[in-house]
Amino acid sequence: MTPKETKRILLALIPLGVLIGLLSLDIAIFGADSILGASQVSLLVAAGICVWLSMWLHKTPWKTFEEAMAVNMGDIAPSILILLLIGAISGTWMASGVVPAFIYYGIQIINPKIFLLTACVLCALVSVMTGSSWTTIATVGVALLGIGRAQGFSDAMTAGAIISGAYFGDKISPLSDTTVLASSINRVALFSHIRYMLYTTVPSFLLTLAVFTVLGLAHSGMGEAQMDLYTQVLAARFHITPWLLLIPAMTVFMIWRRLPAIMVLALSTLIAAIAAIILQPEIIRSVGEAVTGGSNARIYFTGVVETVYNSISLETGNADVNQLVASRGMLGMLNTVYLIICAMCFGACMKASGMIADLARLMRPFTRTRTGLVTSTVVTGTAMNGIVSDQYLAVILTSNIYRDTYEKDGYEPRLLSRSVEDSATVTSPLFPWSSCGMTQATILSVPTLVYAPFCVFNVLSPLMSILMAILGWKIRRKQ
Repeated sequence: MTPKETKRILLALIPLGVLIGLLSLDIAIFGADSILGASQVSLLVAAGICVWLSMWLHKTPWKTFEEAMAVNMGDIAPSILILLLIGAISGTWMASGVVPAFIYYGIQIINPKIFLLTACVLCALVSVMTGSSWTTIATVGVALLGIGRAQGFSDAMTAGAIISGAYFGDKISPLSDTTVLASSINRVALFSHIRYMLYTTVPSFLLTLAVFTVLGLAHSGMGEAQMDLYTQVLAARFHITPWLLLIPAMTVFMIWRRLPAIMVLALSTLIAAIAAIILQPEIIRSVGEAVTGGSNARIYFTGVVETVYNSISLETGNADVNQLVASRGMLGMLNTVYLIICAMCFGACMKASGMIADLARLMRPFTRTRTGLVTSTVVTGTAMNGIVSDQYLAVILTSNIYRDTYEKDGYEPRLLSRSVEDSATVTSPLFPWSSCGMTQATILSVPTLVYAPFCVFNVLSPLMSILMAILGWKIRRKQ
């Protein structure tokens, strides 16, 4: 490595070090509330330092940073709209009784001893069918979180099972955008990429299920009387009927038919809002009357709009159940949107300045062996989630950094695509400031650092990728 390259690498470490230091300070001082503004400021400060250093020492024009930020903002626009619609669907699914119905039936059907196992498997199946971890977590996941609370499981443990299953399904689903992205950018046929991932993904998932089985069997659970109380309170406040389950069934069907995610979430919100008026008129009326008076039409219209965009807390007569049936609405997502925008600004500045490419040179000495190459890819893919705060950028940048090295060393491109998926895709929800980490923490109301230790699959997956590289299992060089 030349002195010039060393100098550039050290320079690139400055904004990254500042960001890590500030975010650590934010979490130490503000805890979970750091998402309300402190983390955003830290990201903008680190981005400013990156821009200043690059303009001062490398003479990078400001226009370059503007263009990079514009591209990033354009790329995340659909994700922001999806996030807002997830807020809307959480409100309407709660007010219409969909989530309460899930909780009501789930408490009675799912044995607490196998709840964590069931939650993980169910989220995996839904995610495979839908191709979306976000949608799975925002719908089935939220309902499962409520069931877990009712059965006495900690939110962290339940969230870990939900996220583990959702990201397993997302990773191997042919409908997943990250799966399609990782295969296409590395020029690997989609199903060849998925089949090759099974060698690392299936063992990781089986170990994950074993862990959640043990945790479930060791759980003392909540008394039958307490669970009965939950079902009685829900039945008294909501009109619980199996017809409510048609709404999530229709949502899954629309996704299976490959309708765009935005369209699916919007239609599901609309259907749930109509169901709320028909099946839960008293709830909609109470929400509307808290804001306005007048005619019934005015009150019901206000009630529906409030459930879509506002944070709603329904009184059930039981404090624990009140927490279960509270919803965030679109307003509850705004801090996450704010944080994602700031994170994208930082990622854009690091990329435009060339500092990401400079940091990649740090890994060059470790890529001389098969194990070193895969390990470097996994470490880079994981680190990219923390640096650029977005799994899509992490997939793209990690692939671009290592593609020539894999080709030069004669390894199949599917080894690169698998290593990228084993790291950049599944570790994204483990970083509190990444788009996935922020989103899942917001949807589930569980701080990232609280649920991360229980995301067993997300932790095992990159380690399994390295283990398979050490063993050389199904890894071949091109002849």
